[in-house]
Amino acid sequence: MRKALLVINCVILAIGNCGGPLIARLYFIHGGNRIWFSSWLETAGCPIILLPIACAYMHRSRTADPTSENKFFYMERPLFLAAVVLGIITGLDNYLYAYGLSRLPVSTASLIIASQLAFTAVFAFLLVKQKFTAYSINAVFLLSIGAGVLALHSSSDRPANEPNREYILGFVMTLAAAVFYALIMPLVELTYKKAKQEISYALVMEIQLVMCLAATVVCTVGMLAKNDFSVIGREAREFELGETKYYVIVICSAIVWQGFFLGGIGLVFCGSSLLSGIMIAVLLPITEILAVIIFNEKFQAEKGFSLALSLWGFFSYFYGEVKQSKKKKPDPEIEMDSSLPPKTLESNV
Repeated sequence: MRKALLVINCVILAIGNCGGPLIARLYFIHGGNRIWFSSWLETAGCPIILLPIACAYMHRSRTADPTSENKFFYMERPLFLAAVVLGIITGLDNYLYAYGLSRLPVSTASLIIASQLAFTAVFAFLLVKQKFTAYSINAVFLLSIGAGVLALHSSSDRPANEPNREYILGFVMTLAAAVFYALIMPLVELTYKKAKQEISYALVMEIQLVMCLAATVVCTVGMLAKNDFSVIGREAREFELGETKYYVIVICSAIVWQGFFLGGIGLVFCGSSLLSGIMIAVLLPITEILAVIIFNEKFQAEKGFSLALSLWGFFSYFYGEVKQSKKKKPDPEIEMDSSLPPKTLESNV
């Protein structure tokens, strides 16, 4: 069951990690300019999480012991407060990322976000005492090199007529977003470990719901301060692709971003915060290729080389995990022998 959840969360994360930035950039390059609104969309789609939570509740109702209490929400107050704090940090991170994406091409923003892997490794070591193997270290090294290769030619992707100050500020904001997100994932893992209740996947979805609601509140305050709600209608009418497509982009953005957040914390539940960071870094070159196809961004040889390094790092990590799981798996013959009475063991000798 856990392996199935791992695969499902990898797929969900891939959709959100690749689709979210592309849709957000589509909003900006065709006339959208509300940064708080764009950051709000990253978590505003969280009510859709109520659907799988409701399905989990109905499943428990049919299979649980009739004498046991079946609640719709299992989250207790300490875990709820922790999720609220994480949500506030997520809301600030959303704004930083949305600002960077409004100033930078998808390819440039993605390669900066890939630096979160190095930060995640540091925070995971400090906060949750993440143990590193030769394979995980090799994966972090290869994926970091892959992002570095892209960074060498990032200046060629600079948008036309982009002021130098705005470009640099976008770069700094995106880098700050990478640091914030790298902190959030180990904090989520630490929350799981410190929780005084059993962490199930249904509870993970509840945590995600609370985090996104808190982040949405933060972004709503920002939208009210910038008077975004009153100009959305005008922005939709003036959108280059048309008013209908404006709302389609907005709705799709809210839905797709949920895949990124749910997939991210789901991988923390199934594996670790480091695994979540590695998956995000692996998907970087794929986002690059999609940006080339959709937005006609340049595809240099460096991007192909980065893709190869990322895939190498990805397989290195999972090969190491498979080897580790085989070492931990007990030998059935040893288990059978150890269960025999002492006399039987002696007679076998």
